[in-house]
Amino acid sequence: MKILKLILFLLVLGAGAYLLLWLFGVIASLFWYVFWIGLLLLGGTVGYKLFLSGNKASGELEEGRPTAINELEDIDRTLEEMKQKYLPEQK
Repeated sequence: MKILKLILFLLVLGAGAYLLLWLFGVIASLFWYVFWIGLLLLGGTVGYKLFLSGNKASGELEEGRPTAINELEDIDRTLEEMKQKYLPEQK
């Protein structure tokens, strides 16, 4: 009778360990799927936001006015002031 109880105890212990490992595997795979689905959703959201923000025309300032070199005023005076301020004097 003691041998039968020992065998039954070992079977229950093995089945319990098998059940715990199975449960751990199911939970780990669920976390793995949640991680990848979340990563895909995050990438899709960022891509969508970048796609929508790409509608602005290049070469425009914030107020929407295009800038060209011939539209700049007082460029010569500004360049001279910057040369005097930032470039060392040559002797």
